[in-house]
Amino acid sequence: MTDHQTTARFSSGPWRRLRSLRVRLIAVFAAVALLTAVSASGIAYWLNRDAVLKRAQDTALNDFRVSLSRNVSSLPLGATCEDLNTLANTVASSGLSYDVVVADPALPDCIASSSPTQYTLANVPTPLRTAVGKPRELTESNPYTYHLYWQRQNLDGRPFVIGGTKVVPTGPTAYMFKSLENERADLNTLGWSLAIATLLALIGSALLAQAASATVLRPVRRLGDAARRLGEGHLDTRLEVEGSDELADLARTFNRTAESLHEQVEELSAREAQSRRFVADMSHELRTPLTAMTAVTDILEDEAESLDPMIEPAVRLVVSETRRLSDLVENLMEVTRFDAGTAKLVADEVDIADLIMSCIDGRAWYDAVEVDAPRGVRAVVDPRRLDVVFANLIGNALKHGGSPVRVRVREDGDSVVVEVSDSGPGIPEDVLPHVFDRFYKADKGRARSEGSGLGLSIAMANAQIHGGTITAANGEVGAVFTLTLPRTPPPVPPADAASEESAQ
Repeated sequence: MTDHQTTARFSSGPWRRLRSLRVRLIAVFAAVALLTAVSASGIAYWLNRDAVLKRAQDTALNDFRVSLSRNVSSLPLGATCEDLNTLANTVASSGLSYDVVVADPALPDCIASSSPTQYTLANVPTPLRTAVGKPRELTESNPYTYHLYWQRQNLDGRPFVIGGTKVVPTGPTAYMFKSLENERADLNTLGWSLAIATLLALIGSALLAQAASATVLRPVRRLGDAARRLGEGHLDTRLEVEGSDELADLARTFNRTAESLHEQVEELSAREAQSRRFVADMSHELRTPLTAMTAVTDILEDEAESLDPMIEPAVRLVVSETRRLSDLVENLMEVTRFDAGTAKLVADEVDIADLIMSCIDGRAWYDAVEVDAPRGVRAVVDPRRLDVVFANLIGNALKHGGSPVRVRVREDGDSVVVEVSDSGPGIPEDVLPHVFDRFYKADKGRARSEGSGLGLSIAMANAQIHGGTITAANGEVGAVFTLTLPRTPPPVPPADAASEESAQ
């Protein structure tokens, strides 16, 4: 990379240019992390929940079955309510913190309970009581008539596992109430832990997405800045290539494209400079013979009336075409001055009305032009260049639009506005965008122009060198050209500053 090339590294532009892509990247990372974390946490929670509850209920039910089988044999025939209470308390004293309710069909008024104030037969779900009391057919695979059944149930908002079985066909039925409060607390703790882990995973994914987006978007931002600088005309802009990934390939492609564009622009600029030089040299070389030809044609014009009538038309044609060629050469030289940037202002404060009247008087347009220009509207302008502008605008209006041509001057803040309108058919809409183009004479709505097609282009250039502009439009009748000039032209930058700017 040469010294004069500019390397685009880090962006100084606003972050919002890539904010949408960054936010979307972070959102995708966060969504994926959240979905993964929630799924994993949910699966882990339900697996642990089933394992914890199954372990607690299986332990309690097995202990209840063993304790009931061991103690029911000591129950006498014709047991009393006191015997049932003793059985309930004995079975519940196994140490696993569950309570027992015993009911005997032979004692319908006696419901024995290890905690009579908390647990009674009414607390047992009806489906469980129905299942416990229903005998099953004895088969090879089912040697017992009655089985132990269980059900999870909330009692007063507290979780329980309730198990029940009938000891013998004519014996009592026992029910177990095992609280799952401790297991629910453990599961709540597990749930909060998984929620915190999910939140941390979400935060971590956002940070990871931020880091990833910075890694990915930094080259993209550099590429955007480089493309913007290239579009602004800094054709020596290049990207620093780092690595061998797709973004590095993109940077190499950008550099190759910029280099090719630079070479093509330099070639076109060189050709344009040669063309301008050729036009300038040609115009300069034509001036010498044209000066002699103009002098001769002036003499011929003065003697035209005394010439042979057969020769007079030819002489007048030579005079007319010589003057037209002279005007064309002068216009070409003026154009080359604007293109080369050598056109200068010789500014002076003048009255715009006086300048317009001087232009009209010098060309004998008295009867064809109506002027509405109040005295005292003054501006700092180059009188010679502004006379060229007025002559082109008024002359075009007379030639293509027809008289009367109206010239109106007004003030608009710090600007002076001059409107030149004609009485012609107006300008076709497809021609309006091109009226200030060089050599453009595709004027189908008016009489065919005999000019060079450079007049309006030179007028626009003279207006712009004053810091103003000219616009073309169609009025109610005819075309309207509006010249807008500041009262004071913009300052001309010093030569050293201009050279420094071009060297950057």
